[in-house]
Amino acid sequence: MENPETLGIEVVCPEGGLAAPCCPHGPTLLFEKGRGGRRFYACSACRDRKDCSFFQWEDEKVSEARLRAREEVNRLKQQEYRNRFEELASVLRHEKKFCDDCQMLLLPAEHGAHSAHRTTAVTAAQLRRPSLLLRPLDNKKSNAQYLFTDRSANFLLDSLASLGYTKVLCVGTPRLQELIKLQKSGSMKSLLLDIDLSVVCKSLTLLLSSQASSAVLKSFLKEVGEEKVVMVADPPFGGLVKPLANSFSLISQTWKDQQDSEMPIIWIFPYFFEPRILECLPSLSMLDYQVDYDNHPLYKHGKTGRRQSPVRLFTNISSRCIILPQEEGYRFCAACQRYVSSLNKHCSECNRCPSKNGCEWKHCSSCEKCVKSSWKHCGSCGRCALPDHPCGRGQNQQGRFSCGGLDHKRKFCPVKDAHKNKPKGQTVDKRFSRHCLKLKAKNKSGAARQQKKMAAQPL
Repeated sequence: MENPETLGIEVVCPEGGLAAPCCPHGPTLLFEKGRGGRRFYACSACRDRKDCSFFQWEDEKVSEARLRAREEVNRLKQQEYRNRFEELASVLRHEKKFCDDCQMLLLPAEHGAHSAHRTTAVTAAQLRRPSLLLRPLDNKKSNAQYLFTDRSANFLLDSLASLGYTKVLCVGTPRLQELIKLQKSGSMKSLLLDIDLSVVCKSLTLLLSSQASSAVLKSFLKEVGEEKVVMVADPPFGGLVKPLANSFSLISQTWKDQQDSEMPIIWIFPYFFEPRILECLPSLSMLDYQVDYDNHPLYKHGKTGRRQSPVRLFTNISSRCIILPQEEGYRFCAACQRYVSSLNKHCSECNRCPSKNGCEWKHCSSCEKCVKSSWKHCGSCGRCALPDHPCGRGQNQQGRFSCGGLDHKRKFCPVKDAHKNKPKGQTVDKRFSRHCLKLKAKNKSGAARQQKKMAAQPL
């Protein structure tokens, strides 16, 4: 399934946490085709039917035989990985080999079948840090896997330790999980929840799709004595905010039922999702710390990445308590009572450090707020925007932001496509004008055809 938002499909989170059917990847999501359209269940992990073919209409009646067959397939698939994990754990270290072509640890009986592949012996250090051994997955429609740089992973670990957390629920953060396991003191415990089945055979991973898994989670979240629990989540950026927030709320509620307070959360996501995240979880706030990834083409420092990573920390932990590293250019703002990036200057008009993207912003007296330094105020639109924006398309205008058209999806906007291939010296305004003329001519010809059709009808 493609990105639901570009196809006019909305995700539905039923109140009361109604049970959804399960596919091999776990509980499915409920989607709705347009407002009031027919609802259906599909895989929550894969957006492409080639990766997971599960599909079921919400009002579809499924026979008992089909339900039992589906449950048996899911059970066997999950049991397959559990059995393999147990077998690998019992194999002596010098008998273990890793197949680089198949990206899997091999049992002794499998060595012959992989003799033509690139196989190597596995060291104890590699087994302690499997993320350095594995080739990260890069399927953006299913299980793309981006791993923290050591800089970001160590910052998270040091911050959690300084705040006194002793139990870390790692949601999709294998690098952080590894560093916790490598601690010599052993003062911090962790539990990893991850959808990547390749990790199951190389690390302690929990797939929340059975009662046994839920019991393990509840036991881990229980605080005894001086223990303090925190959840650190780094979900795929292609994931929909609403169901992610709903899942985190369910985990938090499990913790709250035992502790009677709000569970500490750190959600790692790009800054431009801030409005959606705060709409779902208003207790969170965004920090200025920029998270880097080793294998992401853009979200890292250096020649092959961006100068500024757009990935941030959203947390309900007090902002002043999380100390950002001064050697990386962060400073403490006494007015805001939080640490900010060096270019995030405090605005006396807004009374806050306004920058979201790590660059310096400026205050616009007309808009009465701070905006990006590259933006300029447009009198026609009544707002600040880029100098070459489609003038006259205000934020309150109906239709697509780029062109105002209602006859196509944003993904297929002709102005958007023209912007990618615009010749030098050609402005967006001219393209927008031509597009408007085409729409006007199309509507005029359609109206003329309708009048001709009505005139031809007998009275």
